[in-house]
Amino acid sequence: MKLTSLTAALSFAASPIMAADEMTVLLDWFINPDHGPIIVAQELGYFAEQDLEVEIIAPANPSDPPKLVAAGKAELAISYQPQLHLQIHEGLPLQRVGTLVATPLNCLLVLADGPIQSPADLAGKKVGFSVGGVEEAVLGSILRHHGLSLDDVELVNVNWSLSPSLMSGQVDAVIGAYRNFELNQMEIEGVEGKCFFVEEEGLPSYDELIYVANSETMDKEMIARFLAATEKATQYIVNYPEDSWEIFAGTSSELQDELNAKAWVDTLPRFALRPTAMDEGRYATFEAFLHEAGLIPSQNPVSKIAIDVTAN
Repeated sequence: MKLTSLTAALSFAASPIMAADEMTVLLDWFINPDHGPIIVAQELGYFAEQDLEVEIIAPANPSDPPKLVAAGKAELAISYQPQLHLQIHEGLPLQRVGTLVATPLNCLLVLADGPIQSPADLAGKKVGFSVGGVEEAVLGSILRHHGLSLDDVELVNVNWSLSPSLMSGQVDAVIGAYRNFELNQMEIEGVEGKCFFVEEEGLPSYDELIYVANSETMDKEMIARFLAATEKATQYIVNYPEDSWEIFAGTSSELQDELNAKAWVDTLPRFALRPTAMDEGRYATFEAFLHEAGLIPSQNPVSKIAIDVTAN
């Protein structure tokens, strides 16, 4: 009996330690407070607790991450619920597997003292955007709400430079600006901005930032561990907002400024406290909205669009 136990112990000691599962997560943008739970989970070792080694990558082009996941180049991408609906109808094998920011952040941003006092004033004007497809769809819905269409405006791809392009006069408005970021950015520059909130301009409410995975190849168990780590990080952020800000900002000198500090405070109430939890009605309603607006040819069942990876 003693010999058997000793042999088993020696065998265990000689065995290599199991390596952590590697994951690549593509962000939707350069690192900013919207990504707080991911960065905090990394810094506090919550991914390591889940036997995960997570590589976090900011994209060169904010339109690329979902396409790269669909092509099998990464396990997860941060994306947007409206974009997901459209891309599934385009044939991309994608599904929502978790939520990062559970309320709309997007807005149509203009100068507060400028000529655009209503979206109806955009006729003949230039509108900047960053993410192809999704922003046109959102803008088109806002314009229709005011009796206009995309044909009535000139779209300008300004990539990362949303508020700078607006403040410089390159465009008359921008779509895709975040109320927790671009509004603060303009305030710091001494320019007052005005947001038309998308959920008040004809769009049903939706999840702003979601995690999407390849519907054909995803590892649900590994993704569930990733989401458990980000849930724990979100709880830490809510419980210790100042300490979590120090942890987040400490990862890069570029984050240690007034803009990111303001955006951090504005973003905290919007993080999904239960990232795996799914509101089926929200996804069904938005799919129906897109279909009624003529932006998609048919309506997919919610099961094709979004799943709870922890459900049996």
